[in-house]
Amino acid sequence: MLVPVKWLREYTDVTLPAQEWVDGMVLSGTNLETVDYWDKEIENVVVGQILKIEAHPDAAKLVVCQVNVGKDAPVQIVTGAANMKEGDKVVVALDGARVPGPLHGKTKTPGGDVITAGKLRGVESAGMMCGCSELGFPDKIVPVRDKDGLWILDDECFVPGTPIVQALGIDEPTVDFEITPNRPDCLSMLGIARESAATFKTELRYPETECKNVAPEKSEDYIQVEIRRPDLCPRYCARVIKDIRIAQSPWWMQRSLMLAGMRPINNIVDITNYVMLEYGQPLHAFDIRTVKGGKIIVDTAKAGDKFTTLDNVERELSDTTLMINDTEGPLAIAGIMGGLDSEIRPDTTMVLVESANFNGDSVRSSSKKLNHRTEASGRFEKGIDPNLAKDACDRFCYLVEALGAGTVLTGDVDCYPNPKLPVVTKARVSRINKVIGIDLSAEQMIEYLNGLEIRVQQQGDTLICTAPTVRMDLNIEEDYIEEVARMFGYDKLPKTLPMGRSQGGLNERQRFKNLAKDTLRALGCSEVMTYSFVSPKTADKVNEREKSYFRQFVKLINPLGEDTSVMRTMILPNMLEVIYTNMSRKNPQVRFFELGNTFIDLPNTKEPGLPIEKDALCVAMYGPNETFYTLKGVIEQLLSTLGIQNVWYRTEKFDKRFHPGRCAAVEHDSRQLAVIGQVHPDVAAGYGLDQPVYAAEIDFEMLWETKKEAVRYTPLPKFPAMTRDFAMVVKEEIEVGKLEYVIRQAAGELLENVKLFDVYRGKNIEAGKKSVAFSLSYRAADRTLKDTEVSEINTKVLAALKETFEAVLREM
Repeated sequence: MLVPVKWLREYTDVTLPAQEWVDGMVLSGTNLETVDYWDKEIENVVVGQILKIEAHPDAAKLVVCQVNVGKDAPVQIVTGAANMKEGDKVVVALDGARVPGPLHGKTKTPGGDVITAGKLRGVESAGMMCGCSELGFPDKIVPVRDKDGLWILDDECFVPGTPIVQALGIDEPTVDFEITPNRPDCLSMLGIARESAATFKTELRYPETECKNVAPEKSEDYIQVEIRRPDLCPRYCARVIKDIRIAQSPWWMQRSLMLAGMRPINNIVDITNYVMLEYGQPLHAFDIRTVKGGKIIVDTAKAGDKFTTLDNVERELSDTTLMINDTEGPLAIAGIMGGLDSEIRPDTTMVLVESANFNGDSVRSSSKKLNHRTEASGRFEKGIDPNLAKDACDRFCYLVEALGAGTVLTGDVDCYPNPKLPVVTKARVSRINKVIGIDLSAEQMIEYLNGLEIRVQQQGDTLICTAPTVRMDLNIEEDYIEEVARMFGYDKLPKTLPMGRSQGGLNERQRFKNLAKDTLRALGCSEVMTYSFVSPKTADKVNEREKSYFRQFVKLINPLGEDTSVMRTMILPNMLEVIYTNMSRKNPQVRFFELGNTFIDLPNTKEPGLPIEKDALCVAMYGPNETFYTLKGVIEQLLSTLGIQNVWYRTEKFDKRFHPGRCAAVEHDSRQLAVIGQVHPDVAAGYGLDQPVYAAEIDFEMLWETKKEAVRYTPLPKFPAMTRDFAMVVKEEIEVGKLEYVIRQAAGELLENVKLFDVYRGKNIEAGKKSVAFSLSYRAADRTLKDTEVSEINTKVLAALKETFEAVLREM
């Protein structure tokens, strides 16, 4: 919110130097962006009046002007501008002047540009006549009439020779405040003035709104209002003004608008913008000739309707877009922009001024669908008090009358079916003091709150607070605690250490997560963090099955765009984006992991009405030394460290995210913990990956549920182990993991370890079969095993393999 200090003084006294005032506002809770000093780089620039214009003797596009700059004799200036005439007052930079710039055709110079006298095509020129840009005003706020030439100064108050800073009244700064979303009331001069008056204990002065000479005709004789969607338009106030005279606004109004970041256009449009900045209530003026049937109808559009806005762009409307219509068709998009056909024209003689309140969510939705935001829509989106509508409408009429721009008709048409009432809240004096850590009296608190226009009644320890309706952020006791704290002064609050009897620490689940992260880091993996908002197309990019629960996305109501319109159900797509970034930057080898939340839109038995939210872990790697087996080794070590034993690996052929021949599901007690493997070549190609990538998508919730409750110490064995080696010939399609599972089941508790040490295909092995060799280690904790005992167990193992897989013992 740009706040010109000179304009602010109309509503409250600002007696401190600008920087001290700004510091006080910051300490009371109004955040600062910048402070701009418009006069900082302007020297020796004055008001001039053109006395005579002659053609340049040697240049068709130049003219020679004699200009009165308040000296004994006029000065001669050569210019290429064409928008001036004799008698016009202009801005003149004399010899040696300094202007902020940038000068035409050049870039801005730090400290400003120096103007020197010289010759232009052989003719002496004692300076330069300036446009707005040479004085540092951005193009977007330059008056429409002067944007392509010299700055013509219309007001009679401009006296030749007067320093331009003094003449324009730009000797005070403009302060840019950062307004937080909970304080839309501060998106106005009155809102900032209210904060300033409360902070510095000065008087708050409201603008004059009562017209002195209204016409006997009534506004209701010309216009009627019907609100068909009161849920989207709580209030619509309208007044009619006749005998409109379109002209330039006086300089004081143009200056206020320009310093507040808006371009002056003409008196009627400027007054609507001036009142919007003053009250925070957007207004719109219609040429009443275009309002067919003398009736305003507020209703939503029909899907597919077309409407051309003021910027001459035809826009397609949806059935949720609120429109301002007459009896024959649309006039404006409510809260966003008016229509081209109903705009104020040079021959307009009667206008209808609209001061309405529109639902912020509706305006935001329509603005996004139309891809068009305006100063008005931004304010409606944040929320506006409907009780401002009539005051703003009356203020507009007062200014029209004061500027002689028209004659105001009697009364208004105010459709306000459900008036908004002030919110009454109870706040306890003792509670306020306890939370803030101070000891203020109730009287002091009441004084602070009254300064913010909050009415207070005291009943013992309780303050019954009635907030003005513009303060939509004051609803609960804690809100009033904050008000007292900031009016007391955050810088004055006592500094105390927090008190507590408990010591903070990590819970068991947090320690488990940290153990997983520490283990992966120890294994050479770097942690990454990616956004939870993703595109719904990620499921297609990784070849996820059509009916997979990974496609049950949680959709955002107001996404920034399609690429961030849903919440992720898995981490793999995000990880592949990170992998691509590293590959494209020639990083030869990486190991990454991310442990984060995923969100699935399925019924939640633990928290009904909410989607399922759970932790997931993704590990990915690529490089010349990375294979499926290096990834498997990382996962095995991770599971072992987390206390998850007796897992086995099953070939996974149906997960299309991974290579069908290099993919495995990791299972424990028939529950799938993870899928690991090489990323499918089609998926890799879709992400622009030009070398194999190995990844694991792990259900971290399942790891948490599967982990051992406690890690127990086991002493070193006292008794020797006995080993048995054997090789079995089995069918080619039988997986080693299944063989190992049967071995463990048949061997029982005395089996300490199973190790695969050879797989052979070739001579003496029948086609379609393979030889698989294992080394089995047996040990008892309380005795030395006998050879006969181990042989008996080993025989059972061989029998189980033969029965289950038709395995045949291979002769060595």
